[in-house]
Amino acid sequence: MNNQHNDGIHTGYNDLMQVEVSIQSAEKMVGSATMSMDPEALDHAERAIDNARTMLSNAKSNETGLDTNFLQNCELTLSQCEHQLSEARK
Repeated sequence: MNNQHNDGIHTGYNDLMQVEVSIQSAEKMVGSATMSMDPEALDHAERAIDNARTMLSNAKSNETGLDTNFLQNCELTLSQCEHQLSEARK
C-alpha cells in the first residue's frame, strides 16, 4: 500500500479554519492573561492576537465573497480581544 501525502493541497476552507482556531486561541489567552494579570501571559496574549491578525489579513486578501460575514465576525472578535488586553494593561 502506497501512502501519499498531499502537502501541496491548499484550500480556502483550511485557511479559514486556521484563522478561526487562531482567534479562539487568542481569546482564551487574553481571558487567562487578564484574569491573572501576569505580565508574561499578557505578552503571550498580545503575540497570539498579532498572529491571529496576520492570519486574518492573509485570509482577507484571498476572500471569495462567500466568507465576508465570517471574516467580519473574526475582525470583531479580534478587536474585542485587543480592547480587553488594552484595558487590562492600563
